[in-house]
Amino acid sequence: MSDAPNDLVIYGSPISPFVRKVASVCLEKGAGFDVEPVNVFDPPQWFKDISPMKRIPVLRDRAVAAEGTDGTIADSSAICGYIEAKHPNPALYPAEPFARGRALFFEEYADTMLAPAGGLGIFRPIFFSITKGEAPDLETARETWATKLPPVFDYLESALGDNEFFSGNALSIADISIACCLMQVSLVAETPLDKWSRFAAHFERMQARPSIAGPFAQAGKAVRKALPEPFDLT
Repeated sequence: MSDAPNDLVIYGSPISPFVRKVASVCLEKGAGFDVEPVNVFDPPQWFKDISPMKRIPVLRDRAVAAEGTDGTIADSSAICGYIEAKHPNPALYPAEPFARGRALFFEEYADTMLAPAGGLGIFRPIFFSITKGEAPDLETARETWATKLPPVFDYLESALGDNEFFSGNALSIADISIACCLMQVSLVAETPLDKWSRFAAHFERMQARPSIAGPFAQAGKAVRKALPEPFDLT
């Protein structure tokens, strides 16, 4: 058995929903990858050089270049698109043009609507406060859960309709992105979705997929060291 490293390296932390999105795409495709941790709050210079926006994840493809800026791609959406091109099967981007466009839209919706609401409004006020030795800001988290996330859930419930998946009648980048972003909230708080039964069923199915559950379990281990149990925000 070869001990050679995988071509694909994900720089970041599984605590990031965007790192988990990339990892899930790799796992769905059976594409081997390594994860190398980076402290995004105090990154080394080499990471600053390959991450123009100073964010995780960044992907390196060692088959292109093993060091330097060559062979690196920043931004999870760009990374997932690259992995799809390099490992086209199974496809996670629909072939039919309209379905593909919708899948890309839902990925963007997850990144720009769901992730900021859940991450900035719930995960950070709870987890970041605890890691700094402060009391969790449950007031902000509860306000976010009560007022900012319901309109997002309303839209996703309506957009999903009676379909099993968000686009193309098959698992796509849309489903993975939405699940990974909402699961960021699940790291620190309970996420009851009783008012959105169809979206709740979709979320449950996604959570059960090994490609999504595995990276989430790694994140959960890290979070549970500081926060033994998620909070009830209702």
